[in-house]
Amino acid sequence: MATTTENIAITPEATEPERDYTYVEDVGNIPRDIYKYVKSDPLGDLPRYSLHIVAQHFLTFLTFLILASTGLTLHFADLWWAPYVMSLFGGPDLARLIHRFAAALMVLASVYHVITLIAGTVQKIMKKQFNISRTQIPILKDIQDITHDIRYFLGKEPYRPKMNKFMYKQKLHYFAIIWGTFVLITAGTTLLYPEMMATIWPNPQFAQDLARLMHADEAIMAITVIVFWHWSNVHLVPGRFPLQWSFITGKITREHQLEEHFMEYLHNLEEIPEEKEYMKKLLKDKGFETK
Repeated sequence: MATTTENIAITPEATEPERDYTYVEDVGNIPRDIYKYVKSDPLGDLPRYSLHIVAQHFLTFLTFLILASTGLTLHFADLWWAPYVMSLFGGPDLARLIHRFAAALMVLASVYHVITLIAGTVQKIMKKQFNISRTQIPILKDIQDITHDIRYFLGKEPYRPKMNKFMYKQKLHYFAIIWGTFVLITAGTTLLYPEMMATIWPNPQFAQDLARLMHADEAIMAITVIVFWHWSNVHLVPGRFPLQWSFITGKITREHQLEEHFMEYLHNLEEIPEEKEYMKKLLKDKGFETK
């Protein structure tokens, strides 16, 4: 059976002065702030990523660290700190080899991701289980969620929006990674294989100069985004510090999903009988209306 929010019997939200509810059939009225009352295992309670995605993320993370450390050291070789870092990689010649090997691994991880994405999507379509709201594809609701979230942080809304499996920030970051990976691979290939790329680019010398500029600048931008946006948003924010384990366990905590991915939690209630029973019991124990 296709998994969509239409499969879950949800009535129009009942609004009270300080709490709004979402009614789910066979469960009851779930208050928007229920995430404050649930039990959560720091290692994760509910499924979020498949084993394939966990493996791809690990490969990307590992190669990113190697590429950043070797690439920046080679690019800024004339700075005082570069020789010390270079020595850790066995000198400039070995650092170049390590950089290229890590780049090849990142390309393989990207190909692995694309194959998994296409195969998984085809499989879901064949089984009539594809639901665009549970993908990274931007939809109109993302714009509504941004507006709602801004109003929430300004104190104009009592609760955060009820977002899907991937919220707007994650989608923005995902497409930023796609663009950055494309630029780095294209520029890096141009620098590594100048003769071959000269048969493709109309002005080979201009292509080399542009590739050298884009490869370094995009790398610095990627490092800035990963360190100051991705890592801070995923691991360092209150409630996630000091580490969110989803990238290893493939699971998300119940509290996190209810707060930031409420619509995905509704799907889990439909797909995981044990979670439905847990929520029914919690609502009863906490004195919330269940019928």
